[in-house]
Amino acid sequence: MRDDLWLKERLDNLWGLLFPDVPRKNTVVIRFKGRWKNKFGHIKRLKSLDTEIVVNSLFKDERVPEGIIDGTIAHELIHYMHGFQSPLERKYKHPHAGGIVTRELKKRGFGHVLMQEREFARKEWLKIYYDIMGTKKRSFLSWFR
Repeated sequence: MRDDLWLKERLDNLWGLLFPDVPRKNTVVIRFKGRWKNKFGHIKRLKSLDTEIVVNSLFKDERVPEGIIDGTIAHELIHYMHGFQSPLERKYKHPHAGGIVTRELKKRGFGHVLMQEREFARKEWLKIYYDIMGTKKRSFLSWFR
């Protein structure tokens, strides 16, 4: 079952296997939150100075491949390692400057996940989203009726 404990185990496994060079300088909490159509996750610094990684709660649905969730976690860990929303030294002015996240994902073995994510977003995500949310996609022309 996909819950916050499952998500924490994914984070710990990914961090240990693929990000062992990135120190945990503070408490990093991860949880499912939100029901976004156009966002898979985010990272933020809490008032307690802990870091929170959030993954779209719609990803609890088993139709969402685990690789998509792992890619989302890895994406947010890269922001953490670059000093965004973490106590680590900031390495860049902007979090996505010059494709740094994509380059780092590929360097750490997530190139295939990036391709999977692109296909998933294009072919499957909206159907899953609308199935869960109980809304129907309106055609472009329906806006003019």
